[in-house]
This record gives sequence, structure tokens and C-alpha cells, in this order.
Amino acid sequence: MAVSREQVEAARHDPKQANILYHDWEAEQYDEKWSISYDERCIRYARERFVKIAGTRGWPYPKALELGCGTGFFLLNLKQAGVLDEAHVTDISPGMVEVARRNARGLGFEVEGRVADAEAIPYGDGEFDLVVGHAVLHHIPDVQLALREVLRVLRPGGRFVFAGEPTRYGDVVARRLSRFTWWATTNVTRLGPLRDWRRPQAELDESSHAAALEAVVDLHTFAPAELRRLALVAGAVDVEVKTEELLAAWFGWPVRTFECAVPKGKLGWRWATFAYHTWMRLSAMDEKVFSRVVPPGLFYNALVTGVKP
Repeated sequence: MAVSREQVEAARHDPKQANILYHDWEAEQYDEKWSISYDERCIRYARERFVKIAGTRGWPYPKALELGCGTGFFLLNLKQAGVLDEAHVTDISPGMVEVARRNARGLGFEVEGRVADAEAIPYGDGEFDLVVGHAVLHHIPDVQLALREVLRVLRPGGRFVFAGEPTRYGDVVARRLSRFTWWATTNVTRLGPLRDWRRPQAELDESSHAAALEAVVDLHTFAPAELRRLALVAGAVDVEVKTEELLAAWFGWPVRTFECAVPKGKLGWRWATFAYHTWMRLSAMDEKVFSRVVPPGLFYNALVTGVKP
């Protein structure tokens, strides 16, 4: 479903409607766009994010909920990693909930899915042992209200884990690199020898609409201390915030933008292998070297965990 400029403008003043519009539009191609899979590559990524912020104690959590599930990337891969047993998903986008349930069936299990506003989670008090989310808090208008809802549906002693949240300064750098990459690629591919690398103008226009709408649904960035404060004020204990991806983000965002700016099929398996392994090496360098000397707020991704008293 294409989204017009008029629809983007209409959604600009209604962030919840914008989220529904954008994520319904993106649902069917979201996994491909973000190189999401449900094999060992992404199982490892999800497991490592969880372990980094919350460790392995309590595995498997008997009953878990993903908030803002998208296509199910985080929860389904955590289930495959042995982190949790019974799985439930929610998202404000009906399209995303359907794709997440379909992805689960493709992996051989069922998940319950509900269309839901994160500020009013449609489950009773104390129903879950674990609530997770990936790149979701920055889409929610009232983050503190959503965190209170998360704590409400957790049993006493239950844990939440949110990963993939953009930091304030990391996001500034990533967006500037992405904008420059888009400008450079779309202009260089106008040149005669490189025209085969230029996507059709209609596709470029649609991607521009997507970028404009994505900017509408991205409501927040977080300083690590601010994210910790939001969780504490919501009522959580044992709150911890960590950050990751410095060089990995500086490499990854231009690469992803470049991939979106050229025709599908131009880059191939060798490019995908290069991009993935380079990102892995830079992530390891960020963790082993730069995390010791660079302020946490300069890294791109924030992870937060906390426990219900």
C-alpha cells in the first residue's frame, strides 16, 4: 500500500495514527528492509542483546509479552534462543501483528497477538513474567505511562527488557550520515555509467515518503540517564541502562541507506556478507575498546531493564 504526501501530512499531528499508517504500510516488506531473519544470525543478535542487559538468570521465562512487536523479530528470536516459553505479541499496527503471527507459524509455533496501544496494554495485572521490546519506546508518545503499564502487567519480580532505543547524540550522527548517503547515491547514479544503479524515480519518491513518515513516528531519543529515570519514576527497581554501537552505527546506517537507494538485486550475497561481518567486527571493537573510553551517550543504541517490586 503506497502512502501519499497528503497522508503523511495528515498524520504529522497524530503520532499514533502515523504509527499505524507507517507500520501497516511497511509490514509486508519490513523484514527484508531491515535484513531481519529467524536463523542463527538474528537469534544470536537477540540473545546477545538480552544477555548484555539482563543476563541469563530466570531462563526460560514462563510467559512473555512483546510490546510493539513489529514482525516479531525480538520475541520470536528470543524464544528460539531459549529465553522464554509462552509468547504473546502486541502492536498498534494490525498489519504488524498479523505478520508476527505468520512468522511464528512459519517457525512451527503459535503466538497470541493483539492490536494494542502501549499506553493501555489489554491484559490483566500480573499476567507476565517478562515484557520485551525492540526499538519501540521511541515511538510511544507517553513513555512513562507505557512503562507503568508494563509494570502493571508484570507479576512481582517480573522483568522488562527494551533494546534498540536511539540515544540523543547517536541519533544525530546516524541521521546525518544517512541523509548524506542518500543524497550522494541518488545524485551519483544520475551519471551515465552508473544509471543502471539508479532505482526508478517512482520508487525513490516512495522511499522519500517513507522517510518523511518515519521521521513523524520517531518521537524520542534518549540520554541514558533520562531513560533510567523514566523507568525508576514508573516504579521499577534494579534498573540498568547500557549503550552500544559507535563505529558499528557509523558504518551500518550509511550501508542500510545505500541498500535502500539502489535497485534490489544489485548488491547480492557477497555484499551482504561483507556488510554483516564488517558490522560484527566493528561492534566487537566498540564493546572491547571504545566502551571503555567513549561516554555512553555517544553510542547509538540504548538498552534498559528493570524489575517489578
